[in-house]
Amino acid sequence: MQDQGFTERNRRDIVAVATSHFADKGFAGARVDEIAAATATSKRMIYYHFGSKEGLYRAVLTEAYRGIRSAELDAGLDELPPLQALERLTALTFDYHFHHPELVRLVMDENMRRAPHVGSVVEAQNEMVLPGTRALIERGVADGSFRAGIDAVDLHMTISALAFYFVSNRYTFATIFKADTTSEAAAARRREQVVETVTAYCRAA
Repeated sequence: MQDQGFTERNRRDIVAVATSHFADKGFAGARVDEIAAATATSKRMIYYHFGSKEGLYRAVLTEAYRGIRSAELDAGLDELPPLQALERLTALTFDYHFHHPELVRLVMDENMRRAPHVGSVVEAQNEMVLPGTRALIERGVADGSFRAGIDAVDLHMTISALAFYFVSNRYTFATIFKADTTSEAAAARRREQVVETVTAYCRAA
């Protein structure tokens, strides 16, 4: 029988704690009993509501991708001229990765394992984003601010890669080059460079 005391808030709390565990330890290293202990629930209850460790992990991935996709979709890009919209999208993507390093670590771990879970949980969300990117490109080409021939997937990859790398390699860069990769000031400087790089890639000659 389902525990009537289990609420949506309980679910959110478990997913939040599980996100931290999976991000820090990877799928293989995270333990459901430790997640249960940290959320004052039981392993049995987590399995009941999420089905398995894989089910909990899929819920974590779903929420992680939902966060960034929602931010992209809520950016109000259609209300801006294409070049300004591209600048906003790029800056927003950079800031989201910077302030949510758990997303970067989850994606890194999923890629290390050749993405066994991500396809089933984020396909629908991604399908909402790419049409918006295509529409932005089309508007930019139509008004002469973007060059022709920009592919939406390529543009999305370029923006994501530049945002992702600043977080994924922050510790190696800090160690090897003594670079500041964690402060807001460093992020602001890098964000400006990323925005300039992306807009230069898209801007009409």
